[in-house]
Amino acid sequence: MENSNLVIRLKRGDPRAYEELYTEYVEKIGRIAKTYLGVDDVEDVIQEVFIRVYKNIKKFRGDSALSTWVYRITVNVCKDMLSKKRRRREILTSFGMEEDETKTLPEPVEYTRPSDEYLKETSAEEIHKAIDSLAKEDRLLITLREIENMSYADISNIVDKPIGTVKSRLHYARERLKELLEKNLKVLGRDHDGV
Repeated sequence: MENSNLVIRLKRGDPRAYEELYTEYVEKIGRIAKTYLGVDDVEDVIQEVFIRVYKNIKKFRGDSALSTWVYRITVNVCKDMLSKKRRRREILTSFGMEEDETKTLPEPVEYTRPSDEYLKETSAEEIHKAIDSLAKEDRLLITLREIENMSYADISNIVDKPIGTVKSRLHYARERLKELLEKNLKVLGRDHDGV
């Protein structure tokens, strides 16, 4: 199994093993956190993920790869932070309002992303902007599959959804990304033929 020696050393509390884990995963965790939450909370997510790994490594049975387990923890931390933000926003929104006026803020508008055939005419910056404008779950799926090169099975385990659902949602996320890239190219006066 992947990183079995590292897992054994982590379970023993070997400080060098934690350094290796940090070196191997800090950027990947940061990418997922940024994908899910934006830039503000990345450091908090990274810190919380490593705390949870430290607290729970002895419970890790190796049913999945270590990377899958770490990514799943990362997604759970991101979800927890989103929940806290929503609760905080609801409290702030209702504070000072009449009881019958109490409402929560609307969820942010979900945006969409670009696709493959237009990548040659699209800069890396435009692609990243397009990906960043997708809904958080679309961003997460595309990041795990296209950037981290994870299998559908691993993604399914991380997001706790059936493989069929992951494939379907990823398909629609790619379509939304394609539409967004096409729209951006038209705005910039280019089409996919480079005209």
